[in-house]
Amino acid sequence: MTSLRGRSFLSTTDLSSRDMLALIELTIAGKHSGREAFGSPLHGRGVGLVFFNPSLRTRASMIMAVSQLGGQPVPLEVGAGTWDLEHRTGVVMDGAKSEHVREAVPVLAQYVDAIGVRCFPALKSLSGDRQDPVLRAFAQYSPVPVINLESAMHHPCQALADMVTIRERLGGFKGRKVSLVWANHPKVLPHAVPNSFILAALQCGLDLTVAAPPEYQPDDDFRAVMQQTALTGGGSVRCITDRDAAYDGAQVIYAKSWASTVYYGHSERDLACRANYRHWQVTSELMQRTDSGIFMHCLPVRRNVVVADSVLDSSASVVVEQAANRLAAQKALLASIFS
Repeated sequence: MTSLRGRSFLSTTDLSSRDMLALIELTIAGKHSGREAFGSPLHGRGVGLVFFNPSLRTRASMIMAVSQLGGQPVPLEVGAGTWDLEHRTGVVMDGAKSEHVREAVPVLAQYVDAIGVRCFPALKSLSGDRQDPVLRAFAQYSPVPVINLESAMHHPCQALADMVTIRERLGGFKGRKVSLVWANHPKVLPHAVPNSFILAALQCGLDLTVAAPPEYQPDDDFRAVMQQTALTGGGSVRCITDRDAAYDGAQVIYAKSWASTVYYGHSERDLACRANYRHWQVTSELMQRTDSGIFMHCLPVRRNVVVADSVLDSSASVVVEQAANRLAAQKALLASIFS
């Protein structure tokens, strides 16, 4: 994967469909060749891991990926062990934030050879969050590669692991029927995981169905991106509001909740709206409509809210395998950046 050498990884669309598929195959080859498959390309190097938000899988898998490649992970929690960071340009810093990324990022880059950053959206403005302001600030001021560990709009490392899981489970991508199904949740959640899953699936040429209530449908701007990505990747995409139809003949059911595109920035209205869709839960009865489909979720997941115990604890569930693939995928990614 020489096309990734020395580059940042902010979205799966930073890669062509061809390179995306190659990275998936590299991940699978490395995964089945043992812990030392990629050697020690990070020997004597450090990777800063900057967390604005909580993490379990991302933190643990990135620390181990860096370590297994011979490097030194440097995890940093913003505001808890480091100064709270400001990212806005031209702001008068007379509030709680003590340091600006314009200084913090170049300084950190003097100590490490790449920087991973995890930064959730403000969930106040869809157009504002679409700019991915914190991630983009890191990328702007960093002289070393920046890796997106989940931002306002994208979670490419998760999507890469998702595609590895589908590739191994279904044996390929072309003609495979995958459904991303919105699910009920007691909180208003970001668009990062569904966005990246959609884009990665279409880059890989999958036949994708996105099922969600009317208020949670992708907006026109993102639909245009979806259609263009499907055209380039050779797959297809349809957006429907019929929950049950999404299960019919599907080989993968990927459940995820996300914020309403209609009420984005208005959490109380979103929560009132989603109260009407509590039945949008993955159940054994719905899974019986699939073509022996597997169940996927990025975790953490709310049991008996997003998905019934009977599905999550069944042989159809691959959520643990999916999470394990984060380590393999990130090792392949880092090895490619530092090859």
